Amino acid sequence: MSHGEPVPTTFAASVREDVAASLADVDADLARRYPGDPGTRQPVHTVYVPADEITADTVRNWGEQALALLDEHAPDAASLAAVLGLPDDIAGPVYERVRAKLVREPVEDLRIDFEDGYGPRPDAEEDSAAVRAAGLVSAALAPGARGPVPAWMGIRMKCLEAPVRDRGIRTLDIFLTALAEAGGLPDGLVLTLPKVSYAEQVRAMVRLCAEFERAHGLPDGRLRFELQIETTQSILGADGRATVARMIDAADGRASSLHYGTFDYSAACGVSAAHQAMDHPAADHAKAVMQAAAAGTGVRLSDGSTNVVPAGAADRVHEAWRLHHRLVRRSLARAYYQGWDMHPGHLPTRYAAGYAFYREGLDDAAARLAAYVTRAGGDVMDEPATARALSGYLLRGLDCGALDSDEVARRTGLTRADLDRLAGRPDSAA
Repeated sequence: MSHGEPVPTTFAASVREDVAASLADVDADLARRYPGDPGTRQPVHTVYVPADEITADTVRNWGEQALALLDEHAPDAASLAAVLGLPDDIAGPVYERVRAKLVREPVEDLRIDFEDGYGPRPDAEEDSAAVRAAGLVSAALAPGARGPVPAWMGIRMKCLEAPVRDRGIRTLDIFLTALAEAGGLPDGLVLTLPKVSYAEQVRAMVRLCAEFERAHGLPDGRLRFELQIETTQSILGADGRATVARMIDAADGRASSLHYGTFDYSAACGVSAAHQAMDHPAADHAKAVMQAAAAGTGVRLSDGSTNVVPAGAADRVHEAWRLHHRLVRRSLARAYYQGWDMHPGHLPTRYAAGYAFYREGLDDAAARLAAYVTRAGGDVMDEPATARALSGYLLRGLDCGALDSDEVARRTGLTRADLDRLAGRPDSAA
């Protein structure tokens, strides 16, 4: 067949048109349910502080305590590398970035806790604490706020189970109303709904958000929230279905992320206290279900925490650091790019683990992506899906501060916009 001659086909145009028409609803459903990654920066962690303990200086204090611990137990790059087993070629850059981070932004995402960390209180006391929390969030997230401030901040309310439902709703109402009266809902506001077991509880949260928006003249969908997955019913329902997938659907686009609750979920599975951990098989199963349910939806994942804190003698601090570092690295390798930190001493290893994860893989990822873009070939024959993963890896490294844009551009020949395009993300100003 010579070039330009018609290619023989069998299907009439009407067949293709009928197929397209028959799949129109599927096309629309896929676009609605699976919009893909939002293309914005994701925090590497969330720090929970009880509502009665939070102050305007909490973030700075956490950074100072973390730096003091680092000065005492790993005063230079070589000592931290020896404790954590960091490769020599990245130990210096990682250490420098960790110290700078603890001064500039020690906490990325802060949650003022009205749930387990706060407990039951007299109504007047919790009312006052909710108003106070709104003032702290409004001040911290205001444009031009000074000092080390988190990029994200909000509250974890009590859940919507019957015994605490009214209290949880009232705290949410007081908090949001006080924010609105203080000048409006700030960018970076995050709400966390814990102990969700049924999709109907998510629908109730959606209604609360919608009612507040209507009352205050806010755009529909302005309020979004995280779902804390810490009950067995949220993973596997009585009907045999993955409840968490139904919850994402019930959120009607308002769910921003799923947070795994290490200790509540483990206890619900009957795991003894000594074995409740992020790497327990029960935890891995729950997070794998969460991961599959959230894939492509734009809903992000967060792993849980360890309750082993770096405190006491040097050997105890180093042992706790090694554990936390290993768990964070394990989470990153499994594509849980966020986790919880419960103590200032967790901050050095949170950032060291993340920075090392991206710096160790920089050269290989950049080389593979450059070869893919230029079709130069190489040791690995990467496909478009892998190119998306490689781009996403580099973007996350840039977003968390592990990598600099110039060193990525130098190795790949690609701009941030190029990486966004290859990752299938909208252009983002992270």
